Amino acid sequence: MEFGRFSFARACSLLALSLVFVCGSEFKAWAQQAPASSPETTPPALPAAEAISQAAIGSARTNSDSAKAAPSGSASDSVTAGATSSSLRLGPGDLLEVGVYNVPELSTKARVGNSGDVYLPLIDYVHLADLTVEEAQTLIEKRLEDGGFVRGAHVTIFLDESASQGVTILGEVAKPGIYPAIGDRKLYDLISAAGGFTPSAGRKVSIIRQHSQSGPITVNLPRNLADDLQDNIEIVPGDTITIPKAPIIYVVGDVGRPAGLLVDNGNLTVLQALALTGGANHTAKMSGVCIIRKGPTGMTETKVPLKKMLEAKAPDVNLQADDILFVPLSGARVAASRGFEAAISAATGLAIIAAHP
Repeated sequence: MEFGRFSFARACSLLALSLVFVCGSEFKAWAQQAPASSPETTPPALPAAEAISQAAIGSARTNSDSAKAAPSGSASDSVTAGATSSSLRLGPGDLLEVGVYNVPELSTKARVGNSGDVYLPLIDYVHLADLTVEEAQTLIEKRLEDGGFVRGAHVTIFLDESASQGVTILGEVAKPGIYPAIGDRKLYDLISAAGGFTPSAGRKVSIIRQHSQSGPITVNLPRNLADDLQDNIEIVPGDTITIPKAPIIYVVGDVGRPAGLLVDNGNLTVLQALALTGGANHTAKMSGVCIIRKGPTGMTETKVPLKKMLEAKAPDVNLQADDILFVPLSGARVAASRGFEAAISAATGLAIIAAHP
C-alpha cells in the first residue's frame, strides 16, 4: 500500500517536470522569434551638420529622379522655366533669389553688381555674370562645399528681375524699345507689348539671338496674326527683333488710282498691281508700259507687253521692291529721259496702300 502511494507520487512529479520542460521550450522559441517581428533598432542620431548634408543629398537625388520622370513641357518656378533656354545668362542688374536646401539661414536675395559679382552669406563675393543659371548654381554649390560650410549642397536660383536680359524690338512697331522677357514670352506677345505693327510694317521679321553662332532667324508672319500661330516662336532674353518696312511698288501714269503698294508678304505682279490701282485707263498707251528699276548702274527701263499679258499671250511679270510701273498716256510726246523724271516725280506724292496679292 505504501509502495503504491510512493509510485503514484513519483509519477505525478515526473509529469509536472515534463510539463515545465515543454513550456520552457515553447517560451524560448517564442522569445527567439519575437525580435524578428519587432521594429528595427533606430540608429544613433547624426550630428546636425551631417544631418543637413544627408538631407541635402537625399533631396538632390529625389529632385534628379523627379526631373527624369517629369515631362519635357512641365512648368517650373525657376528662371530656367521662364526662359526655357540654356542661352539665358546672368548680367549686371539682375535680382536673384538664392536658396540652399534645408539651410534657410543661407537663403538670400541679391542683385548682380556692375562688376558681375554677387555677395552671398559665408562665401563672400561670387562672379556670376555671363553664367547660365545652371552654371551659377553649380559654382555656388562648389564654394559652399569647398569652404566646409555645407556638405552635398543643393542650390536653387530664381530670377526675380532681369535688368540685363531684356528683348530689343526695332523697326516698324508703334513703340520700339527694350522690353522685359521674364516668364514664357512669345513673339506675338512682344509685338503686342510694343504697340503692334505700324501701317508700313513688313511681315518678314528677323530675330538675332544673343550668343548664337548661327545667323538671324527669319519668320514670315501673316498679316492677321490670329490666322496662323505656328510662327509664334519663343523669345528668350537678349533677343533682338527687327520689324522691317514693307517693300513699296509704285504704279504711276494713266491708271485709275496711282499709288504706292505695300507688299508686306509675298510677291506682286504687274497685273495684280494694275488691278489694285484701278487698272489702266482707256486713254493709256498699252504698248508703252514699262518697269523703271534702280540698279547698280542707275535707272533702267524694261518694256512690258501689257496688251498680250491681258490676253494671256504673255506671262505675268513679278515686280521687285521700289519698282515703278509706268503706264503712259496715249499720244504723249515725252522723251525717254523726261519719261523717267515724270514717273519718279509722280511716285513721290502717291498715297500708300497695302497690297494683298
